[in-house]
Amino acid sequence: MSGQPHPLIDAERLGYGAISAAIADPIQRTGFGRAWAIALLCTLPLVLLTLGAIGAVLTVGIGLSGVNTTVVWGFSIANYVWWIGIGNAGTLISSMLLLTRQRWRASINRFAEAMTLFAAAIAGLFPIIHLGRPLYAYWLAPYPNTMDLWPQWRSALVWDFWAILSYLLFSALFWFTGLLPDLATMRDRARTRAGRVIYGALALGWRNSARHWRAYETYHLTMAALAVPLVCSVHSIVGLDFAASLMPGWQESIFPPYFVVGAMFSGFAMVVVLAILIRWGLNLQAMITPAHFDAMAKVMLFASIVMAFSYATEWFTAWYGGEHADRTVIGYFFTGDYAPLYGLLLFCNCLAPQALWWRRVRRNLWWLAGISILINIGMWLERILIVWNTLSHGHAVTLWRTYHTSLYDLAILVGPLGLFAFLFLVLARLLPIVSMHEVRQLARDEGAA
Repeated sequence: MSGQPHPLIDAERLGYGAISAAIADPIQRTGFGRAWAIALLCTLPLVLLTLGAIGAVLTVGIGLSGVNTTVVWGFSIANYVWWIGIGNAGTLISSMLLLTRQRWRASINRFAEAMTLFAAAIAGLFPIIHLGRPLYAYWLAPYPNTMDLWPQWRSALVWDFWAILSYLLFSALFWFTGLLPDLATMRDRARTRAGRVIYGALALGWRNSARHWRAYETYHLTMAALAVPLVCSVHSIVGLDFAASLMPGWQESIFPPYFVVGAMFSGFAMVVVLAILIRWGLNLQAMITPAHFDAMAKVMLFASIVMAFSYATEWFTAWYGGEHADRTVIGYFFTGDYAPLYGLLLFCNCLAPQALWWRRVRRNLWWLAGISILINIGMWLERILIVWNTLSHGHAVTLWRTYHTSLYDLAILVGPLGLFAFLFLVLARLLPIVSMHEVRQLARDEGAA
């Protein structure tokens, strides 16, 4: 390891037993303590805010939000696209980086996969919230009914329903099977009978045999190969929600790949924030090293360049196409009611990440956390402005209206962030948040290098 200037793990300090103890002991010895309890209590008001907002829309209706007869989409759809994008990076880290044999994924893939599950589940709430009659959301699924009716397959809502459902089921399977070796470790280290029974049942009889490992690795690689096209298809479908319409600014073939890259961009930024918090909260500095942040920062820098190119392509296409409505919408981006927000979007997504060209910035956690938060703010602004700019400035001049944000909109924006944090804190208290068996393998490889 001494010949490597930027090790992925401190293999000299961490043996196999030390790795297992560092990850498992806080769970089995109540090692989270007061800081974890305080953090959990801080998230509870936001969880209640989320439940209250959902209850309000079920009882009162979507009129609580700022939508009007022209801007019929608002925070719910923007939040849906944003949360789906955040969930994208977990599957990318677990699948694409596994297929390309990127060893730095070992320390971060477990909580990135959990991020995918929670983000996709939260995202699935927003299309239902946005429905005029959310109590009838089950109509989106084909089920036997007395009138022999089937869902309208040309509706974007149906596309979203199946995209989220397939993505959520796949991610849950991928995440749980990856846990099996660690659940067996937790079973063997458990100090109580209840712990041995619960973790033993979840481990599904894992005995660490060669046959088990061969089946596990074959399954994992196969699922990873299936995950890459699934990730691309899910966010392409989200992009087609917009591109399949006739509205100016949305009729663009670049939308599906543009949404996929944007999802990777915001997702990796969220992984960076989570990695910094988990590294500090669980004292995992020897497992999540500056080399991990350096690698993720390079991915974000690449995605930022692609996003800037996509914005420029959008502007050029509108100018070159010569369509008056498209040119008017692009002009509205820079001079309209939401122009300050669009300027902030460009700063967060295109300018701020350029600081990642410098290695010192990529390895400074304070700078990296600030840039990652700016990226997520910028990506949310992009989602909401895609909706607002086009719907506020469509074909008919008489229908030009602006969106006026309500307190309910702010509730469904801020509340789910607390719900996301709450779910992560609960998960960290019950299951290994970092993959023990993959970090042990990484320590072996780093020690032998």
